[in-house]
Amino acid sequence: MTNEIISESLEISQQIIQWRRYIHQNPELSRNEFKTSQFIEEQLRMMPYLELKKLTPTSICGILKGSRQGRGKTILLRADIDALPIQEELDLPFASQNPNVMHACGHDAHAAMLLGAAKILTDLGTDFSGEVRFVFQHAEEVTPGGAEELVAAGITDGVDNAFALHVYPYYKAGEFALRAGKMNAAGDDFEIEVVGSGGHASTPELTVDPIIVGTQIIQTLQTIVSRKVPAIHAPVVTVTQFHCGDALNIIANKADIGGTIRSHNNEVRVKAREELENIVYQTAAMHGATATIKWDIGCAAVQNDHQATAISIRAAQSIVGEKNTCTIAEPMFGAEDFAAYSEEVPSSMQFIGVHNESFGEVYPLHHPKFQIDESALVLGSRYFVEIVKELCEY
Repeated sequence: MTNEIISESLEISQQIIQWRRYIHQNPELSRNEFKTSQFIEEQLRMMPYLELKKLTPTSICGILKGSRQGRGKTILLRADIDALPIQEELDLPFASQNPNVMHACGHDAHAAMLLGAAKILTDLGTDFSGEVRFVFQHAEEVTPGGAEELVAAGITDGVDNAFALHVYPYYKAGEFALRAGKMNAAGDDFEIEVVGSGGHASTPELTVDPIIVGTQIIQTLQTIVSRKVPAIHAPVVTVTQFHCGDALNIIANKADIGGTIRSHNNEVRVKAREELENIVYQTAAMHGATATIKWDIGCAAVQNDHQATAISIRAAQSIVGEKNTCTIAEPMFGAEDFAAYSEEVPSSMQFIGVHNESFGEVYPLHHPKFQIDESALVLGSRYFVEIVKELCEY
């Protein structure tokens, strides 16, 4: 069976690359993945034995059921399919054709790898025990994420384990990076409006300057990490926006501040939000200003189940060997809505390397020059196949 899977995956490796290139060339933003999901559905319809379900307008799920009785598991395999509002800066023959939209987070690769796994497994037939759900999920890039909607629609009902694979540019193609326990962080975004009393720049004593209030708020927010929570559970508090005024001789009436809190511990997540509110309201009041806060509460933190991660490690090692299977030492602070699945069933979301030294500089996820070594795609497909092979009694 293993040799058959390897042979099958090598034969379709170019097809996997073609799928990836088509999706990369035609990116769509979150909740607008109509053509992307239609394309994926068309590919799935050409594969035998699959039952297709559309639980949301822009996602698609293919279900493969085994014909043998046994103790096989019901497995959910997930790929996200939405792109980002970024103008691509790569000169590729299959570069994005949609202005200011790009697959800069590798979701095109995720979809292609899962399509490859579906092709390999459907070609092998239904002589197995269990069920495989190939989930092509919408809206990962917006809070709280499309995964929450699919879970609410029942996608995890009866599922024993869920798995996902994310491309990562800081590991080379041919490497897998894995971690049990805390993996990705919860992400909560905030928008603060500070309202003071503006006036002429020559008489600041007659104003309540929102720039002074805002900058003090920004500085004091850093005490949340350094003084308000245990260091072992410290979140990341980052201010990314500060807008105030548009004339050099006018003190404006208000300032707008935006940013994000990332955390792995739920109690710390709540406390960090509470501390932010205390700092904002009290600092504004101290200066005679007022403030309001708008929260965009994101997904929870991804928690990788230890047993599911052990399955992932065995799958990766069977493909690239122990030497090329790395352990991620510390949890990451990027948010991932795969958390919605990991809250429901024992889950494992891991990373596959996609860098090639010929690329030169390593560009991170969400960068307009992010690119991948497409030789990694077939390895990702085989990774999913190996997981199914272990859990579904092939």
